[in-house]
Amino acid sequence: MQESKPIKRSKELAPLSREHHDGLLFAWKIKQGLANSTPVETLCNYTRWFWSNHIKPHFKDEEQVLIKFLPADNPLVQQMIREHAQIRDLVILLDKTPDSNSLQLLSEFINNHIRFEERELFPYAEKTLTPEQLNEIYNNLPHNLHCDNEWNDEFWVRK
Repeated sequence: MQESKPIKRSKELAPLSREHHDGLLFAWKIKQGLANSTPVETLCNYTRWFWSNHIKPHFKDEEQVLIKFLPADNPLVQQMIREHAQIRDLVILLDKTPDSNSLQLLSEFINNHIRFEERELFPYAEKTLTPEQLNEIYNNLPHNLHCDNEWNDEFWVRK
């Protein structure tokens, strides 16, 4: 069995990677909530809160700060934009028809999307961009969006 090593991220993209950690934790919490038979309404409320406070601002940073330095026609950039739109659509769908299948799908999609960005898009950016461009990205990213324990209902904890 091959052990996967942690990805070493550049200082300039580290703020986005820290937010990705929070996104992976969000996906895990949704899965745990589903496994714990947490009411769908509770999971949807958490999803709306996390979307507004964390995912939406994170997407904005990636779409307005990071990719302005990357070729718009690059397949990795196009995949990121397409997946952001799909995640937005899934969150909107949950508002219209909240159900456990959609929550499961959102959880898996966010997990896979973050893995794609960390394993493919960010290494490409780090290899392609100049140190000056990476510094400009870093200087235009917020450095305080890391998710603390702002949500009080720990529905993911098995009771």
